[in-house]
Amino acid sequence: MSSQFKLMEQRRFLPFFLTQFLGAFNDNFYKNALVVLITFQAARLTELSPGVLVNLAAGLFILPFLLFSAIAGQFADKFEKSRLIRWTKLLEIGLMLLAALGFALMSLPLLLATLFLMGTQSAIFGPVKYAILPQMLDETELVGGNALVESGTFLAILLGTIVGGLLIEAPNGVAWVSAGTLAVAVLGYLSSRAIPPAAAVDPQMKIAWSPVRQTWQMIRFAADERTVFLSILGISWFWFYGAMFLSQFPGFAATVLGGDEKAVTLLLAVFSLGIALGSLLCERLSGKQVEIGLVPFGSIGLTLFGLDLWWASAGLEAGAAMRPLAELLAEPAVWRILFDLVMLSLCGGFYIVPLYALVQGRSAPSHRSRIIAANNILNALFMVAAAGLGAGLLAAGASVPQLFLVTALLNAAVAIYIYTLVPEFLLRFIVWLLVHTVYRLRVEGIEQVPEKGGAVIVANHVSFVDALIIMAACRRPIRFVMDHRIFRWPILSFIFRTSRAIPIAPASEDRAMMERAFDEVARALEAGELVGLFPEGKISGDGGMSPFRPGIARIVARTPVPVVPMALRGLWGSFFSRKGGAAMTRPFRRGAFSRIELVADAPIEAAEVSPEALYQRVAALRGDRA
Repeated sequence: MSSQFKLMEQRRFLPFFLTQFLGAFNDNFYKNALVVLITFQAARLTELSPGVLVNLAAGLFILPFLLFSAIAGQFADKFEKSRLIRWTKLLEIGLMLLAALGFALMSLPLLLATLFLMGTQSAIFGPVKYAILPQMLDETELVGGNALVESGTFLAILLGTIVGGLLIEAPNGVAWVSAGTLAVAVLGYLSSRAIPPAAAVDPQMKIAWSPVRQTWQMIRFAADERTVFLSILGISWFWFYGAMFLSQFPGFAATVLGGDEKAVTLLLAVFSLGIALGSLLCERLSGKQVEIGLVPFGSIGLTLFGLDLWWASAGLEAGAAMRPLAELLAEPAVWRILFDLVMLSLCGGFYIVPLYALVQGRSAPSHRSRIIAANNILNALFMVAAAGLGAGLLAAGASVPQLFLVTALLNAAVAIYIYTLVPEFLLRFIVWLLVHTVYRLRVEGIEQVPEKGGAVIVANHVSFVDALIIMAACRRPIRFVMDHRIFRWPILSFIFRTSRAIPIAPASEDRAMMERAFDEVARALEAGELVGLFPEGKISGDGGMSPFRPGIARIVARTPVPVVPMALRGLWGSFFSRKGGAAMTRPFRRGAFSRIELVADAPIEAAEVSPEALYQRVAALRGDRA
């Protein structure tokens, strides 16, 4: 995990990280201080009830994301990003001066207006916050950078919420909050001055100021790339899920656990730390690439631990008195609830980080900020929907644990729907699961695969999962040429169809299918895709290599592209190989987590390709380890 933390030592990342951390901290510092002030001193400020005021405050902070995100997305594409960030931080300083005036006058309208303006400032910062990352980081750093940003954001939310609540209740609390929020805003501006320049991607764009029209336009930009748009819907669903849980913590602590405000803080801390830990683990589990296979893994955890949280808390019933935290922690049932919250939020980190990285990586650079603005708009809508559903269910007589149950079941339904629309997520999950449970994969030289353009990958053929292992190691999708009988296997068929594998048959068996396969390979290579091939034409029966067939020469003669030789090591004797008889008949004969390797060599130009030369290169890469 050390590599992602090395970003914290570099100017291209650290100042930005500190700026966004301090901004998230200050938002929650001020917001929670205001909420606590409203809750306990509403009678001095207004005739409205505290409950109405608290919900009004939450609505005022989220409303600007709906109104101004579309315009903010245009700003982030039109202007140089580090300068735009500095402008937003100067605005934050002005707003904290306005907040100090509101606290000094104890003017509720001024304090609520400031909260609305802080939401506006955050809405302006939102698109540039995520759009700047692909400009500052390499592709292999994108997951780690997003992990640090997400973990930092949730820790900032936690700390800001705690500090705001504690300081406003202290003697001279209003003065402490005024001074503290202003000091944090100044620190945020100072850190923003060290952010390196990030060029504008569309400086000639004319700003369109119509919020409704531009909101629709932003969503259309996002919808142009189907996988990106569905990933945005997945991100928005996570904020629905998170908002549903976070908003119920006070009621859950009081009515189910029988705790006081310290119990609420504990629940918030456990949830925030779990997401931070899950985010930071993403880089290690994904091998520094955007591994969307973690998304189904995370969504499964969100459902399972959400269900267990309902189960663990359904039998609890709080008494009339609020119990101290130490008394709560003496109960085993409370520890089970805390464990569920940790695991649930940790899975949330697995879920959210790859989705953010995918949206950044696959969005057109010229529209990236506007696509992220569309994401922020949908996030806000989903959070409003969560608040509406939660209020409606509670009004209908549902308990807080029942809300958790409904949310977990809805999560399962949403996940199944998204993975049906984009089976690539589920495909990557199956591949990821294979190389992290059955095997432990070491990869060497995968950077030899061209980042763009058509190319052919060739490798030795040792087992039935060779294609999956190569797919797991390569960042780009690969279309493998696959024996038509294996292509139709019940379990593997889903994987091969989803990855758009190309079925082929020998000429003696079905010449028409063979010719269709060669035609499809040519079309794929001309379209700039990667095609995978096992030139031996069959899975090894003795661990050795058979001569390469002439099909590879025919492919590159028709469509001249580079050929990348690869070798698989350590798969002979595994469950999926034919050692000792038919494959997949002797489970665990090599044990779990067997070590395997994939080694790639420099591409060979089409003019130099021959079956014999490729055989020698792959055999040399494989060495003595079959």
